[in-house]
Amino acid sequence: MSEPRIVVEDLSVCLGEAEILHGVSLAVGAGEFLTVIGPNGAGKSTLLRCLDGILVPSAGRVRIDGRPLDEISRRELARRVSFVPQPDAGFLDFTVRSYVEMGRYPYLGAWAALTAEDAARVSEAMELTEVAALADRSMASLSGGERQRASIAAAVAQGGSILLLDEPTSFLDYRHQIQILDMLDRLHHERGLTVVAVTHDLNSMVAFSDSVLALKDGRVVYSGAPAELLTEDSLASIYDAGFRLLPGGYDGLPLVLPARNGS
Repeated sequence: MSEPRIVVEDLSVCLGEAEILHGVSLAVGAGEFLTVIGPNGAGKSTLLRCLDGILVPSAGRVRIDGRPLDEISRRELARRVSFVPQPDAGFLDFTVRSYVEMGRYPYLGAWAALTAEDAARVSEAMELTEVAALADRSMASLSGGERQRASIAAAVAQGGSILLLDEPTSFLDYRHQIQILDMLDRLHHERGLTVVAVTHDLNSMVAFSDSVLALKDGRVVYSGAPAELLTEDSLASIYDAGFRLLPGGYDGLPLVLPARNGS
């Protein structure tokens, strides 16, 4: 692996009396694509929010490019790390271009207008994510897949070398899932972005990844290559459910199917 872009050391998060994460450690190399999986309530989204500084851990430390996260200002962090949360309706009144332009906020002073460089970065991000033709459309008028591409465009326009995504293909049909995965694959390979994505997709997104981290009850229960994760025993221990693995998945990996009781 290349020099770590992200290092998490013995991270724990308590919210009230609930311990959401406990002793989580990981390292993500520059240009690596890490997928985080696990059952609901495992702490996946909490981990992403810690990586972006939205949540302050109860114990442990996050380092970005070798620097402790708590020593990096919010503006500087926003120039390094872009976060695409789960879809919400907070920006539906904006046009796509206006929404993507918001990604340039780490570089602007209060009430400052976009510079020529900002506008060029916005246009480039919209071309890369294939939303340029939607520039004048309202976010509210877009399909789920189009809206997700616009959200990723805003993150790309932000200019960070680290891209965090929380369930980027959830609630999308198969065509839009593949569009998002292909786009992330291009950003990863062609632009060299370091990607950390939370997902429930054990077939396509895991196959696009260099490595996988599995969380269960707030603890790391697997960290390594996708091929070693995708066994019936490993998945059963993570999800407390049965699985069937069949040939024919992406890149030689098995196709993962949930097993019915008794099958």
